[in-house]
Order: sequence, then C-alpha cells, then structure tokens
Amino acid sequence: MASKVYFLPWDRRGELYGFLKKAGVFSHVKARQYLAIKIHFGEEGNDGYIKPEYVAPAVKIAKEKTAFPFLTDASTIYVGKRADAYHHLLLAEKHGFNIANCGCPVIIADGLRGNAEEKVEVDFKHFKNVTIARDIFYSDSFIFLNHFKGHEVTGFGGALKNMGMGCGSKAGKYAMHHSSKPKVKADKCKACGQCVKWCAQGALKLVDKKIVMDADKCVGCGQCIVMCAFGVFGLKWNEGTIVVQEKIVEYAAAVVKGKKSSSINFLNHISKFCDCFAMAKNPPVMEDIGIMAGNDPVAVDQASYDMVKKVYGKDLFKELYPDIDPSIQLEYAQTLAMGSRDYELIKY
Repeated sequence: MASKVYFLPWDRRGELYGFLKKAGVFSHVKARQYLAIKIHFGEEGNDGYIKPEYVAPAVKIAKEKTAFPFLTDASTIYVGKRADAYHHLLLAEKHGFNIANCGCPVIIADGLRGNAEEKVEVDFKHFKNVTIARDIFYSDSFIFLNHFKGHEVTGFGGALKNMGMGCGSKAGKYAMHHSSKPKVKADKCKACGQCVKWCAQGALKLVDKKIVMDADKCVGCGQCIVMCAFGVFGLKWNEGTIVVQEKIVEYAAAVVKGKKSSSINFLNHISKFCDCFAMAKNPPVMEDIGIMAGNDPVAVDQASYDMVKKVYGKDLFKELYPDIDPSIQLEYAQTLAMGSRDYELIKY
C-alpha cells in the first residue's frame, strides 16, 4: 500500500507548524516520552544545515503533547568541530541551536569522546549487531529532521542516512564506512596537503610531492574526496558503494527497532556535498523546493528524490555522481520492511 507523504512548497515555509500538524508526523509521540529530534548542526563554514527557526515549530508540537524533546546528533570520525561533544556543543550554540531559539536542550548522543554506545542485536546481511549512540538507544521515539542534498558516497543523503549514519557511534560509523575506501590518482596530486590535514586516521602522507594512502588506516569517511580540488580521490561504482548504502540502511533499521519515528526532509540549499564539510564552496546547485514529511522514511526519501528530478528536469544526483546509484538505499530499506517506495503525495 502506498504511504502518505505530505509536501509544503518552500515559499510557504512560514506555515511549517500547521503543515507538521496536518502531516501527522507527531501522532506517535506520547506524553512524558524522551523524544530525540535527530538533526545535523552543520559544520563550521557550511551554511546548508536546517536552521533553528525551522526546528522551533517541531519542538512546540512535541511540548504540546507533553513529551520531553531534545535536539541530538553524534560525533564524527573525521577532524572537525563535531568530533567530540565539547566542540560539537560549542558549534551548535554558534549556529543558534539552543533553548532560547529552539525551545529544548541539545544533547550529543554518544558522549564526550564519541564512545558512549549501546549494541543492538540484528540479523542482517552485513551486521549481526550494531553500535549506536547511547542516548539514541535510550530515547523513546524519534523525529528525524533531514537536509536533503547530494552525497559523495551515497549519491544523496536524506532520512535513511540521517537515521543510520547519523545515529551510529564512532565505532558504528567506522563499520559503515569501511567499504568505501577511495581510489587514488596520484598523478593528479599537486602536493597542496589539504587532504592530509583533514584525514583523522593518518592514512595520507606526501612522499616526493605525491600523495600516498595507507589503505589499512583508511576508514572511507570521504573527507579527502571533497577537500581535494584536483580530482585525486574518487569512488568507483562497485561493490563498495553498494555495501555502504546497505550498511547505512541496516543501522537505520536497528535505530528504530521497536520504536516509532517520523521523517521530515528539507529540500532547500540542495548542494553537491553533504553538510559535514567545513567549506564555504558547497553552494546550492538548484532552487529551493520545499519540505516533505511522513511516517515512512523510505517514501519520504523516494518522494524527495522524485521531486528533485521533476524540478531539475533530470536526475541531478546521477549528474553529480554518475558512478553511484542512490536508489540502492531505497530498495534495500524496502526489502528490510522499513517502508515503501510507493507513495501518495499530498500537497499542503
């Protein structure tokens, strides 16, 4: 049966509160539940993240239901302001995510150093157990606020990626990324050293003014792909990119195992790269579209993908990443009974 996905055009974003109420995405939220509102607080220098003004209406609805909402994210495995809870919280505050602006506290879900985690037993193709951020594990229910945009490893990132990769502890992120190690075209290297600075694992070094990668140390986080301006690093359409998407979906399924959730995708500032990169040169590649919301993350991501293609006039993400098929994540999530790729789009 087709899932219902609600759509709010971007020029009517001021009606977000009423839209979210109409879409019923808080229908699962109960009184006195600890409600994790999973969001990306943006990296320093990146302006594509969902802004606090769009978070406040969601928090307001949660508090009307007398739930206990909090904004949350987990640590990254790359060098940056979000690699530990101390600096992550400082950045969140800098970007305006606080009680005054949003109406609820911010909690970094995997603790000070990113090692506060819990194991969840599963029985999937790639994982028999996963390690997710501890405060995600102990949450009662979820609202996933997702910025829909391109992604250098999965083609696009939306609800499923925010659920899976976003909720993994550092160990979980390592496990998901492991199959996406980039290929290296050393002849293109200009010895600028930018990739070396951003590799948290020490997997890159310059030898005779050419980059050399230690594949055993690489965890496949993709930071080098984006930071390099000369095309030295890249992913090939092979088993690696398929496996990464499937692993992310398996983590997403584990996160919501036995719990209720809803997904809200923001189709604005749609950029080539994800919001993890501390770079100003990540501009939108098309006009702002709107907001999708629903209780089925697969349907919400599928509807978002289809809407981008419709407005852009062709498959934007295949144009940006011709070697990646982002529909792998959608098909696999449907296989795991996380939702349906069939949907009914309802315009608000």
